[in-house]
Amino acid sequence: MINTYENYCFADPFFYDTLDRKRAEHPDFSVTGLALPDGWAHVATDTWSHYAPAGGRLPQQGWKIHVSSCLDQAEQVLAAVWDYCVTHRLAFKFLRGRRVMMMRNSKYAGRESSGKLVTIYPVDEVQLELVLKELAGILEGVAGPYILSDLRYGPGPLFVRYGGFAERYCVTENGERVLAIETPEGELVPDVRGPAFVLPPWVTLPGFLEPHLEARNSVTMEGLPYRVDSVLHFSNGGGVYLGTDVRTGERVVLKEARPHAGLDAAGRDAVTRLRHEAEIMERLAGLEQVPALRDYFTLGEHHFLVQEHVDGTTLSRLIAQKHPLTSADTGDDVLAGYTTWAVGMLGEVGRALAALHERGVVFGDLHPFNVLVAGERVVLIDFEVSSLAADRKRPTLANPGFVPPPGRAGVEADEYALACLHLGMFAPMATMMLPLHRPKAVHLGRLVTETFPVSPDLVAGAVRTIVGHEPPRPPASMLAESWPAIRESITRAILASATPGRDDRLFPGDIVQFEPGGGVSLANGAAGVLHALAVTGAGRFPDHEDWLAERAKDPAAGIGFYSGLHGVAYTLEALGRREDALDVAEVCAGEDWERLDLSLYRGIAGIALNLLHFHDVTGEAAFRERALQMAEAVADRLGGPDDVPEISGGVHPHAGLMYGSSGPALMFLHAYERTGDGRLLDLAATALRQDLRRCVRRDDGQLHVQQGWRTNPYLDEGSAGIGLVLARYLAHRRDETFAEALEVIRPVTTLSYFIQPGLFAGRAGMIACLGMEGRPEAAARQISRLAWHELPFRDGLAFPGAQLLRLSMDLSTGSAGVLLALGTVLHDEPVRLPFFEPPGWRQAQGPLRKPAGSTIPTSSGRRCS
Repeated sequence: MINTYENYCFADPFFYDTLDRKRAEHPDFSVTGLALPDGWAHVATDTWSHYAPAGGRLPQQGWKIHVSSCLDQAEQVLAAVWDYCVTHRLAFKFLRGRRVMMMRNSKYAGRESSGKLVTIYPVDEVQLELVLKELAGILEGVAGPYILSDLRYGPGPLFVRYGGFAERYCVTENGERVLAIETPEGELVPDVRGPAFVLPPWVTLPGFLEPHLEARNSVTMEGLPYRVDSVLHFSNGGGVYLGTDVRTGERVVLKEARPHAGLDAAGRDAVTRLRHEAEIMERLAGLEQVPALRDYFTLGEHHFLVQEHVDGTTLSRLIAQKHPLTSADTGDDVLAGYTTWAVGMLGEVGRALAALHERGVVFGDLHPFNVLVAGERVVLIDFEVSSLAADRKRPTLANPGFVPPPGRAGVEADEYALACLHLGMFAPMATMMLPLHRPKAVHLGRLVTETFPVSPDLVAGAVRTIVGHEPPRPPASMLAESWPAIRESITRAILASATPGRDDRLFPGDIVQFEPGGGVSLANGAAGVLHALAVTGAGRFPDHEDWLAERAKDPAAGIGFYSGLHGVAYTLEALGRREDALDVAEVCAGEDWERLDLSLYRGIAGIALNLLHFHDVTGEAAFRERALQMAEAVADRLGGPDDVPEISGGVHPHAGLMYGSSGPALMFLHAYERTGDGRLLDLAATALRQDLRRCVRRDDGQLHVQQGWRTNPYLDEGSAGIGLVLARYLAHRRDETFAEALEVIRPVTTLSYFIQPGLFAGRAGMIACLGMEGRPEAAARQISRLAWHELPFRDGLAFPGAQLLRLSMDLSTGSAGVLLALGTVLHDEPVRLPFFEPPGWRQAQGPLRKPAGSTIPTSSGRRCS
C-alpha cells in the first residue's frame, strides 16, 4: 500500500491530497485548452479528462483502445488522438497532465494500469478494427511502455482490452466492492484488471487480433542459459526472479527492466536504471558486501541483469522477527540481547557503506529492505540509484523514511540514511515521520535510550546527523499533560486543519477520502471527526456540522455504516440534528442493500445495527422491522463455522470486527438483546466461530488473526476486535471455548510496540479496547507509548495516518481516532465505539442525549432504511 500512498504525497507536505490542489504548479496538457466543437461534452476528474459527443450512446462494456506514450512525446500523441477522435466522434479520455502521467508510470505505480495515456471507446468490433488500423499509421514511430493488462496491436503504442465502459460495481467473495462487467446471463462479475492480458470466459478474440496474440506469445526464454524458478518481487519497472544458470547449476537472481516504464523522479525509466546498476556493480566487483554481476542481456524489448544469488534474509524481516517489543516477552535480558544484535548489525552496515565509499560510490538507497544478512556476511542490494561520490547527487528513487533533506547529497545522503537506520533498528517505521517534523528525531532518540540498553552516545550521534546540528534537550511528551489539556491540544490541531471551502473533504485524512463518500464518512471523513470531538467533550462546531449535513445527500457515497451515509446519519442524530439525520436515512432507504457484503464497515450488519439504534432513539417500529429483515438476510448468507478458509484476506474473505464475521455477530447480539430470540444468539456464536477459525496462537501465547504473510492483532481485521464481540457474547451465555479464546486475545492490547497510532489498525485501537474493558492501568501504559508517534501541528497535537507519510485527522487512521480512544479511558462520561455500549444501556441516554425520562420526538412519513 505504501506505493499508492506516495502518489498522494506530492500535493501537500503535511496531508494526503490529490494534485487538483496543485494545478498551477503542474498544469494540464495543452490540448485541454482546445475549444470543443458544438455537440461535445467534457468532464474532468483529478486524473482524467473525459470527452464524448453529447447524447451519444455507448455500450456498457466492450473492447477499448489504450494509447501509450513516453513523456517527451505525450503532447504530440494527444494532439494527434484529439484530432482523430473529435473528427470521427469517438468518446475518449486522457491523463490530465505530465505529473499525473509520471505518477501512473512510476516504479511503484500499479502494474495493471500503468502506461495508459489515452483510452478510446469504439462502439463495436468493426469500429475497433478501423480505429486501430488508422491510428497505427498516424502514431507510427511513437514509443511507450507496454500496458501489461492489454494485448498489444502491432509494434507501436496501441493496446486493447475487453472491459467496462460504464462504472458498475459488484462485491467480490472477500467483500470488496470492485468495478464490474456483465455476463451474458446478466450477472455482474469483477472486471479483472491484472498485470496480464485475460479475456472474460464468454468473450471471443476478434479474428484480426489473433496474429497479435500469437506475436505476444512467441517471446519466451527458450534457448537462454537461465531458468526462472520463482518470483521474488514485482514492480512497475519489471520483475526480480530467482533462477538457475543451466550451464553450471548456480543459483542466480535475474532483474528485469521494462522499457519506458517504472519512471523515477528524474524521469529515468527502468532500462536506464538497470544499465546504470550494471555499471555500478562492475565498479564494485570483488567487494563481499556486493553481489557479483554475472551477465546482462535483452529478451524482446526487456533488459535483464543477472547477479549472484545471496542466500540471506533481509534486515527488515530480521528486525520484524527479533524485535522484542512486538512480543509479550520484554524482559531485560531480551532487550539486552536484541540491542547487542542491533548494534552489531549497524556496525556491519556502516562497514559496507564505507567499502562503497572507498570505491567512490554512493549507495543512495539504504534501508532495511536493501540489506541482506547471510550468516556473517552483510550484503547491500539494488544499486539502480547509486551514484559516483564526486558527482554529489541526491537519490531520485528511495525509501521516503531515509531520504535526506535538501542540501545533503553524495556521501552525506548515505550518512543520513545510516543515521535513520540507527533509530529504525529500535523504532521500526518511526523514520517515516521524520520528513513531517525532523526534530522528532530528538524525541525518538530519547525514547530509544529510555527503552533499550543502547549507548546514548551512539543514538545521540545519529540524531545529530539527522537534525543537522547539536540537538536541543528533547521536549516532554504532550501526552503527560492533563486530559483537558491533551483534548484541547488535539482539538486545536484538528480544527486548524479544516478546509470548509472544499467540497470533497472537511478534515484531511486517509486517501480513502478521495473515493465516493470518503470525505463525509464516519471512518475517514467529517462525520467521524465531529463524532469524536463531541463524545469526548471537545465541543460542537455548528458550521462544520452544516458542512456535513449539506454534503451528505448523494447516494453515490454509498450507504455503509463506516464507509457511507448510514454512519453520517448516526453522527448527525447523535449531535442532536434529528431532521438532518432522518433526511440522510431517507436517502439510504432508496438504495439496494441486498447487494452489499455482510460486514460492519460497509455492509448489511452495520446498516442493521444503525437501524436498531434509530429505533431506540426515535421509537419508530419500522426501523426495527427493517433491521430484523436484514438480520435474516445475513443469517441466510452466513454459512457454518467451517465455511470460511483458515486464512484471512487476500483472495479470501476477511476476518475481524470491521470486515469479517464479528460484525454480523455483533448485529445478531444486538438483535437478540431487543427480541430475546435465542436463535439469534446461536447465529452470533456461529459467526464468532468463523472468525476464530481464522486465528492462530503465536509462540508468545497470544491469539492473532492469521493472514498468511503476517498475524494481525488490530481492532479492524485482527483479534482485538473479535475479543470485544466475544466479551459481549459471554455476557449472555457461557461458552468455555469463547472464554479461553478471549483470555488469550486480551494480552494483544498490551503489546509494547505498534507500527501505527490509529484506531482501526494501531495503538489507539488497543487503548479503546482497554478503556471499554475497564483496564485503566494497562491503558495508561499504552497512552504513554503514543509518544512514539505524537507530532506538533499548528500549536496542537497530531498523529500520522496510515503508512506514517502524512498527518491524518480522521477517525480510522488519525488524530480523531486517537482522541476517541483516549476518551474511553480519560473522559468523565462514557465514551465507546458505536454499538459497544453495555447490553441494556440505551444510547438515547448517552452523553449527547437528553436526560432519561425526557420526551424524544418521533417523526412520521419517513422511510426507515
